[in-house]
Amino acid sequence: MKQITLAVAFLVVFTTSVFSQDYAKGLTAFKAGNYATALREWKPLAEQGDARAQDYLGHMYYFGRGVPQEYAEAVKWYRKAAEQGETGAKVDLGILYEVANGVPQDNIMAHMWYNIASANA
Repeated sequence: MKQITLAVAFLVVFTTSVFSQDYAKGLTAFKAGNYATALREWKPLAEQGDARAQDYLGHMYYFGRGVPQEYAEAVKWYRKAAEQGETGAKVDLGILYEVANGVPQDNIMAHMWYNIASANA
């Protein structure tokens, strides 16, 4: 039993470290305007549930950085990140509902996301 616990602990620490390294590579690339590299680093992380990567994919699709500008795709990634507690993604969803990009214009939903974001900040 002790060996299983140690193996699980090792895997958690190792995979968390690898995810952090890949996220950092993506962030460095994004800040340098190398969106293809950022996408390559973040997409697998986002698909595996990394909220930070999901939030940045939302930014990439919202602004068309390295991908076609697609508001609906931005909403998808922002929502995934927001549901995991990413405050910035909650604010971004509020903005999208306020200005009707990728979702129908809905001031109540915008207000809801802004309130959730401010309550968790």
